[in-house]
Amino acid sequence: MNLMSTRLIGLDIARYFAFIGMVIVNFDIAMSHGVQSNEGVISDLIGLLQGRASATFVVLAGIGLGLSSLKRMSQSIKITIKRSIFLLVLGLLNMLIFVGDILHYYAFYFFFGVLLLPLSNRMLIGVILFLNVVFVAMLFSFNYEAGWNFEELTYSGFWTIDGFIRNLFFNGFHPILPWLGFFLFGILLSRVSLRERQVQVKMIAWGLTAILFAEVMSFILSSYLIPIDSELQFLVMTDSMPPMPLYVLAATGAASLVIGLCLMASERFKDSNVYHLISPAGTQTLTLYILHIVVGLGFVDALGLTGSQTSSQAFFAALIFCILGTIYAFFWSRWFSRGIFESLMRKLTG
Repeated sequence: MNLMSTRLIGLDIARYFAFIGMVIVNFDIAMSHGVQSNEGVISDLIGLLQGRASATFVVLAGIGLGLSSLKRMSQSIKITIKRSIFLLVLGLLNMLIFVGDILHYYAFYFFFGVLLLPLSNRMLIGVILFLNVVFVAMLFSFNYEAGWNFEELTYSGFWTIDGFIRNLFFNGFHPILPWLGFFLFGILLSRVSLRERQVQVKMIAWGLTAILFAEVMSFILSSYLIPIDSELQFLVMTDSMPPMPLYVLAATGAASLVIGLCLMASERFKDSNVYHLISPAGTQTLTLYILHIVVGLGFVDALGLTGSQTSSQAFFAALIFCILGTIYAFFWSRWFSRGIFESLMRKLTG
């Protein structure tokens, strides 16, 4: 049997957990960005999720495109470009509500990703490295904070051509440089036998190694080799903004670790009640993503909780939405095979 001929349910599980991580981060951005607090474990957890959950989501999207292209490459290009346009329109509408939207970036990940699909593994790795080198070079040539008011979390000039391009490629939440590399890494993973236990073990081992190496190197370089008050400290940080090479390595490792663990666990738990409860949410993440902004964060804003809550309050509000979203997706799947926006995208783009 072709290892890629049937659905990899572990990817649905990984997508579900990555989505939960994104919701937690976005609720924290919306609810507590104006509050300075250190709440121990919860703050640390949200810090670990920032830039990692969304990167895992992008890697999973790359895997999805890579797997679909194995079946019909010629049709894949046409359909992907149509879906890129759909995601761009949906994402720009979403930007009117939430500055942290990722969908309009997705549109370009898919667009550039499908054009780069014919490249060999070695060439794709070269492109990933190139993206990171160019981004670092741009940091020394352009003002990374241009357009941003980080205190109010607003971005001026986004709807101008210059501002849009700057945000998209350079200093947005998920800029093409170097975030497209996560998508390309997903394409690379789609080319290995993800069902094989040996591959899953290697993904877990490599992921852990990458995370530890990036964090240890960041600690050593920032503590001993670069003065604490130096402006060059940002070069060796593993925070997602700006996305420096050590962050990219750590986030790629986190994605590999999470996906490897979910793939390994999926065969054992595929017949369990827990899997049957959460798997529909894993296949309806586009719909749930829209709902968590329009309904979830919309409700938060209506209650006047935006920017004035603690990270703990944001965390528990996000969990409440995730629980409700999981239940909603479960019952929706009883009558419909796809989520609302998944169905709409398929109907409009094929």
